Amino acid sequence: MRTGVEKRGMNIPNKATKSDAEFRLNDIGFRLILIPFFGIAIPLVTGMINSRNFSHWQVKLSFLYTILIAFVIWEGNRFLYLSLRSYFDWINKPVHKIAVMILSIIFYTVPVSVLLLVGWYKIFSGQSANWNIVTNSTLIILIAVIFITHIYETVFLVKESENEMIRNEQLERAKAEAELEALKNQIDPHFIFNSLNTLSHLIEEKPEKAKQFNDNLADVYRYILQNKARSLVLLREEVGFLNSYFMLLRIRFDKAMQLQMNIPEDALDQYLVPPISLQILAENAIKHNEFSEAIPLLLKIEILSEQLMVHNRVRKKILRKESSRIGLQNLKERYRLTTNREIIIREEEQGFTVILPVLKID
Repeated sequence: MRTGVEKRGMNIPNKATKSDAEFRLNDIGFRLILIPFFGIAIPLVTGMINSRNFSHWQVKLSFLYTILIAFVIWEGNRFLYLSLRSYFDWINKPVHKIAVMILSIIFYTVPVSVLLLVGWYKIFSGQSANWNIVTNSTLIILIAVIFITHIYETVFLVKESENEMIRNEQLERAKAEAELEALKNQIDPHFIFNSLNTLSHLIEEKPEKAKQFNDNLADVYRYILQNKARSLVLLREEVGFLNSYFMLLRIRFDKAMQLQMNIPEDALDQYLVPPISLQILAENAIKHNEFSEAIPLLLKIEILSEQLMVHNRVRKKILRKESSRIGLQNLKERYRLTTNREIIIREEEQGFTVILPVLKID
């Protein structure tokens, strides 16, 4: 388990993260192998070059010429393909794309092939062109060009699909980071609102404790400021913060608010939790329950099977308006975005339990 969340940039790439130019640089090996192959194979298959009728050097020069034909045909069609493919896409205009690609291949490949093949006869044979061989060679060249173009298009589509997946993943990650940041920013006003209400209550009813509360509040708020930007903190840090927060609660409620913690000492440095998780649950218990020194509100916290269980008895308080449960919702969303895990909330008639997954440090 990683002990922190990496800071990731929020910049979103353009739709195609790899340009056509980058791909053109990467197909050099493909071309170096297949251009000579077709330049030699097609004349042999059609019987255009016959070693019995040519000297050794004529055969070599003839093959150099046919390789040149293959080069001109390949590079010309490649240029046309890369120039035209961006004008049409498979989703919006698939028929237009196929038609344009096929027509461009035919109108370039056929006349250029015929012209260069007839030129070969003029240079090396000294006879009129054998149109049967020229026709067969041109047909084979045309089929080969269509096949190679299909390979190019398949590779481009695969790359574009991969790039789109990466882009979508980056968009989802950026969205999650923005949501998490918004949730973290909710913590400040939520905590300040509740603390100011408490301070106002103390000033009215227990002014001698108001200053003590204010001093402790500064220490507690310092923890919030220091850890708000962090996604995960050690369980020891979070427990220490909860103890500091309970000091504030005891100033106001005396013995009416109690904390019972059953967490082994060695576990405090083995697990991670999102910061300010336990304090939100303590606030929630105070907000929704009646309690007094005679019947105190006891918050029990224990760890079991890599789960932090926070429990309190339920004595429902009658609220003037229905609770928005912003604290619990905030905690639930932060857990989901930070750890990709869900918290479990069990609300029963006599008890309220929240189970927080803790992340073990490897």
